[in-house]
Amino acid sequence: MAKIPGKIRKLEEVVINRIAAGEVIQRPSNALKELLENSLDAGSSNILVVVKSGGMKLLQIQDDGTGIRKDDLPIVCERFTTSKLEKFEDLQRIGTYGFRGEALASISHVAHLTIVTKTEDSPCAFRAEYSDGKLKQYPDHVVQNPKPCAGKQGTLIIVEDLFYNMETRRRALKSVAEEHNKIVDVVTKYAVHNAKVGFSLKKAGETMTEIRTPSRSSVLDNIKLLYGAAIARELVEIRCDDKTTGFTLNGYVSNANYSTKKLTFLLFINHRLVDSSGLRKSIESVYYNYLPKGSHPYVYLSIDIDPRNVDVNVHPTKHEVTFLHEDMIITSITNSVENVLLGSNHSRTFFVQSLLPGAAGPSTSTAASVNKSRFETSISSFLKDDTQAGRSSVVAAPKNLVRTDPKLQKLDKFLSSTPDPDMSVIRSFNDSPSRVGIFDTSEFQKNLSLRTPSVAHAPTASENAGKEPTKTRREIRLRSVRNMRQKVEEDSDKQLVTAFKNHTFVGCVDRSLALIQFELNLYICNTFKLSAELFYQKMLYDFGNFGRITIEDPITIKELVMIAIGTGEPCDENKTSEEVADEVHKILVGKAKMLDDYFRLSIDETGKLTAIPYILDNYFPSMEGIPNYIMNLARKVNWSNEQACFETFCHQTSLFYAVQPGSSEENDETTLNEHSWKWTIEHVVYPEIKKCLLPPKIFAEDSTVVLLTSLPDLYKVFERC
Repeated sequence: MAKIPGKIRKLEEVVINRIAAGEVIQRPSNALKELLENSLDAGSSNILVVVKSGGMKLLQIQDDGTGIRKDDLPIVCERFTTSKLEKFEDLQRIGTYGFRGEALASISHVAHLTIVTKTEDSPCAFRAEYSDGKLKQYPDHVVQNPKPCAGKQGTLIIVEDLFYNMETRRRALKSVAEEHNKIVDVVTKYAVHNAKVGFSLKKAGETMTEIRTPSRSSVLDNIKLLYGAAIARELVEIRCDDKTTGFTLNGYVSNANYSTKKLTFLLFINHRLVDSSGLRKSIESVYYNYLPKGSHPYVYLSIDIDPRNVDVNVHPTKHEVTFLHEDMIITSITNSVENVLLGSNHSRTFFVQSLLPGAAGPSTSTAASVNKSRFETSISSFLKDDTQAGRSSVVAAPKNLVRTDPKLQKLDKFLSSTPDPDMSVIRSFNDSPSRVGIFDTSEFQKNLSLRTPSVAHAPTASENAGKEPTKTRREIRLRSVRNMRQKVEEDSDKQLVTAFKNHTFVGCVDRSLALIQFELNLYICNTFKLSAELFYQKMLYDFGNFGRITIEDPITIKELVMIAIGTGEPCDENKTSEEVADEVHKILVGKAKMLDDYFRLSIDETGKLTAIPYILDNYFPSMEGIPNYIMNLARKVNWSNEQACFETFCHQTSLFYAVQPGSSEENDETTLNEHSWKWTIEHVVYPEIKKCLLPPKIFAEDSTVVLLTSLPDLYKVFERC
């Protein structure tokens, strides 16, 4: 029997529309993506998304954009109705998200759709309900559609019972939890890219939001908020401007110190969230050489290409686009990522040295606790109160082991071949007369400069630093001094105190910086700031109990002021140098009795400086700074109020006594000074810091102490080697 060909019929319009709707709206997250893009096109600054049952029961999006005119509501859900283009050629320069007019039409064919909208010039909002692309018609026109109602500026779109008339599609969807996760992913990606717009996402009936980003934010801040600080810390910025292929690239990619089990890939081309399998695979191939096997990076890329070179109409959901010179663009982007990774990979360069013959091998012990967060702007967030907890008896992983052998070599062994400081210099301190000669007045007469000081004796603590012996330590009961001490204690940072009291000195980088280790972490410290605070606190707690550093061949206050002026110290334009010198002389000589009693800064009746305080055993300030110090005492100390006087005097004195940064010539390794300052910093200053410093909270915020690296982080790097 001959087969009869089937008759070709034209499908009913409702069938056609539902088939098309099934291509555009594949799942709730696709519908949300279309609605988000409409809200962004409307110039919204805040977007709120509410979902229920993974978006299948309810998908609601509210924005504060321009809204929809009332006259446009009857056709807004019809297919191919749009305000973005008029003719086919407009597709070649389209710059908006939506343009085909299919989103709302498709949603209205597979769900119950309601729109509430208000424009700026409208006296009220209007509510419209749709079915199969048209306004719902009610019998006898009992219900007005659209109808006026109360509402805010912008548009509210409510999608209910998605795929209620497509049972097969509804059953094919994943679980409610998985569909909800896809919605979260879409909102998260658009929130990162559109940082100037505030996004919120929550489940229906709940008050807490799952996602909330502020408007007028930045991409990096939103990444930190949505993906976590651990990722944001390891991101490096990437930029590329390729004139040949006509594209620009901005974004962030993770460096070699970060990896995760699943790739996070955010790609926006002309601000559309799209995917490019070729670009994704090419970037992963770059990271293959940097990350452990099975690990993946975080990548956020925003690419701008001439709209004429991009075809945005190749996929029903606009999930994919094609563009000219695709291979060349991918190659250029891949090279940019490679260059960024190479430029941010300094932490993977290591210098090692074999154990010297006869040296004992290092022992290992576990740290009291392993910190789980990194040091950012505040070290307090890194150090925890449980640092005094008992040591664990459980065998620790290798990445948690800390070297504790005191025979271990210092940092100097790795930086230079210079031998240890010449101890004969230190020994000579105890073999010479008990005088300190620092000035050559004849040299002063020639060029108003100081001769390099020569230290002949360093009195020991047992000798009371050259101070006339006393039977007992003076007890200072001045209220002003007690208040200053209390202020120091209240302002101290407990976590920093713990770190410094339990640190291990590693070595000097230069006169300004030193490295210390605390538990699993390596820190770089500003020696000048730490030593200045140390001397300030010692001035308070040893108030009235200092020793003396006696000056041989004393020099007058006036001469010191003239030296300070000659070295560039600012001077009152209305006064001559001699007048300034007389003024400083008058002030300090008038306070000489108090200065000698409380601080052991001695000025005789003729105005000569004969002694300065001896604050710390085996430590002498840089004597070249005395002229400026004397000048500052007269000009910057508040002599009108007791507490203010003591506070400013101690502050100026601490700046004078602090370890000065010094010039590059002073840091030259061939000079004798290097032996002196290195030994002093390691064996005098930092032990005293460990013993008694109460570091203030500001040190946790102003880069006085900065975390360089931690043992777990280095262990991750070694795992990749």
